[in-house]
Amino acid sequence: MNILDAVDAVSLRKDIPQFRAGDELKIHVRVIEGSKSRLQVFQGIVIRRQGDGVRETFTIRKVSYGVGVERTFPVHTPVIEKIELVKKGEVRRAKLYYLRDLRGKAAKIREKRDGVEGYGDGILSTPEPVAVVAPVVAAAVVSEPETIEAVAEVPAVEATTDVVVETAEAVAEAPVAEEATEEAPKAE
Repeated sequence: MNILDAVDAVSLRKDIPQFRAGDELKIHVRVIEGSKSRLQVFQGIVIRRQGDGVRETFTIRKVSYGVGVERTFPVHTPVIEKIELVKKGEVRRAKLYYLRDLRGKAAKIREKRDGVEGYGDGILSTPEPVAVVAPVVAAAVVSEPETIEAVAEVPAVEATTDVVVETAEAVAEAPVAEEATEEAPKAE
């Protein structure tokens, strides 16, 4: 069994974003017609995701000219050029087959607006770590010259000079205390 897992691991894609049922995706599919190849975008709502590993599939549903169209893709297929997460849906089910019977506004899914990039449950495919992006943004903000000047003009600098003066006074008193302790051992 471990041999098959090793063979399957080679075929797994690393560029798949986290998504689940209720999310709206944009799938860029490579279509070959004769000797020509082109990209075709299929945008819709994920109504199902099933399987695991190389055999994992998901089904996308969209309404085109009043007709519902569903298409099932393997997650790790080379036919898919890229997958874009358009928006996350707020649903409480794993399979959204009930959308087939709904029309118009009733078939809309509310967008999940939690401010979190991707999903934190760790069950689905994972995107690039978000923590790598944050330090780059912070470095860009600090490197602006206006920000540095604003920090230099803060009156907190005067407070630090008071601390330095207090520390100098403490150091001046410290040798006096050491001389007193040195004299005590000599007396013994």
